[in-house]
Amino acid sequence: MTRVWEWNRPVTVREVLEDLQKERSIAYTTVMTVLDNLHQKGWVRREAEGRAYRYEAVSTRAAYSAALMNEAWSASDNPAAALVAFFDMMSPEQRHALRDAVRMVQIDDPESTERTERTAPEQAPEAGTEAASEAGSEQPSQAGTEQAPQAAQERASGEGDEPEAGTTEAGR
Repeated sequence: MTRVWEWNRPVTVREVLEDLQKERSIAYTTVMTVLDNLHQKGWVRREAEGRAYRYEAVSTRAAYSAALMNEAWSASDNPAAALVAFFDMMSPEQRHALRDAVRMVQIDDPESTERTERTAPEQAPEAGTEAASEAGSEQPSQAGTEQAPQAAQERASGEGDEPEAGTTEAGR
């Protein structure tokens, strides 16, 4: 899949084989079987071209990654704690990318933009909402960073289940 995603165009078994053979010895039938399995699973579509097929990704790597994250998050018995723990694991670069992504979503969603505009900028961020609060500022808040592991532990142990005033379950 990596090759198909990287090239972002329909590819043949032969093209993938030749690229993979630069790194290791691999048989044509192995590559053909893997691409056929990916087709059967719905990850790639194929079109006949002479006696061969051209394979193309059904979705982007980003969409696949998002689906994996959503699946893992949905499987959590405490989604808020899972998000807090996930945010705590992020590097500064990943947090910056998250802020950018939240800004893009807010631009596309007029309702979330209205909520952001109604929120007073001088409000201190609550534990676990660092990513959301950072989305609206250029400088990351340090308050949520230090509290994130503690908040995740409290939520995992059942402590702190009562929402703070003005905080929804999703906002924690």
